[in-house]
Amino acid sequence: MFGREHIVDDPSFWHRLQFSFTIVYHYLFPQLTMGLAFFIVLWKFRALRTGDVECARAARFWSRIFGVNFALGVATGVPMEFQFGTNWARFSHYAAGIIGQTLAMEGMFAFFLESAFVAALVFGEAKLSPRKHFGAAVAVWLGSWASGYFIVTTNAFMQHPVGFAVEHGVLVLAQPFRFLFNGWALCEYAHTMVASVVTASFVVSAVGAFYALRGVHGEQAQVYLKWGVRVGLVACALVAFPTGDRQAKLVAEYQPVSLAAMEGRFESGENADLTFIGQPNVRERRIDNAIRAPAVLSILAYGTPKRSVLGLNEFPVDTWPTNIELLYYSFHIMAGLGTIFIGLMGLSTWLSVRGTLRQTRPLLWALMLAFPFPYIATTAGWMTAELGRQPWLVYGLFRTVDGYSSSVSSGNTLFTLIGFTGLYFVLGVVFLLLVGREVAHGPDAEAHG
Repeated sequence: MFGREHIVDDPSFWHRLQFSFTIVYHYLFPQLTMGLAFFIVLWKFRALRTGDVECARAARFWSRIFGVNFALGVATGVPMEFQFGTNWARFSHYAAGIIGQTLAMEGMFAFFLESAFVAALVFGEAKLSPRKHFGAAVAVWLGSWASGYFIVTTNAFMQHPVGFAVEHGVLVLAQPFRFLFNGWALCEYAHTMVASVVTASFVVSAVGAFYALRGVHGEQAQVYLKWGVRVGLVACALVAFPTGDRQAKLVAEYQPVSLAAMEGRFESGENADLTFIGQPNVRERRIDNAIRAPAVLSILAYGTPKRSVLGLNEFPVDTWPTNIELLYYSFHIMAGLGTIFIGLMGLSTWLSVRGTLRQTRPLLWALMLAFPFPYIATTAGWMTAELGRQPWLVYGLFRTVDGYSSSVSSGNTLFTLIGFTGLYFVLGVVFLLLVGREVAHGPDAEAHG
């Protein structure tokens, strides 16, 4: 990711580290926001159609969690907008004619729509009719998911640039619809949104398991467990197929060197093995202590074992991802956790349908303790995408080493990184205290006034 020699003397290392830290921390909040918005709409729709009181209570409780999470997402997201100018000025000069379009759309349309209705969702239930309050929930959901689309489209252009032209050495928008409906963006967006539902499913299930283990809020525990594990199973399956499968095929088609690095594959050939466990040895150009599944990588990448999967040896070394080891482990952590998620949610759903989940305490403990892992898997997934794109900021067009602000020294960047770390630590503590307070009081609004 950051090179191997004289790493601390490289200014681009500190710029990249600062942006990586701020964006990884920030995305902890939107992924739950987008997933919870979906759950809240589902619960409110059922309550509106059937008069289900427990679903109405669930929507009310999780709207408060949503509000806290949304506020922290906004607070941690603002600095990233400034970093395009302060830390990545040369990249902004080169690509602003393209990425500025979607970033502006996200702020002007999606974020404003979401933020305009958040207060109505969290505080307006007593003042609005049930239908209008449901409408506010739908507006928040649409705003959050539209925001996700514009951000993902920006990232997808950096992964697979389309719809552009180069004028006077900078990018300009030549085909707006091709840019906005980039095939990579559509696939990445579906994968990202479903992953956010996975995160929300695990969080909802964890709170339900917590209440069930304590023997409190029994009706709400049942709602959280039932909806959490069943929606979670569907979402976990969709993350793997078709969205994850299609994403892998796009990488194989447009970034074959990234696919080779993700698997630590140096030699080319048909019937390419998928490595389950192993340690990439870049110096010796091999995988040590590998456990493999024959032909699976060829099938995943191209749909047939007869297609040859290129190895890293087929590409110039200066086009290899710059931290193959971290890329390899990120990809395998993401894929491994995704497989475990399907198993956990599948077993939980089976017991939920049978009506025995609340009595199966070992599984309740597993659900309660599992909620951090979707965050880890999502972070590993984004690391896979971003590390795989290196050494390019815009794949095939603009290198990362050419994009940072040369006028901002390593010392200044490190100083602000330390400041961000301290500030975000305080924000994280505040977030945990606020959410912990809501969970401790439970789903009854009157319990905490």
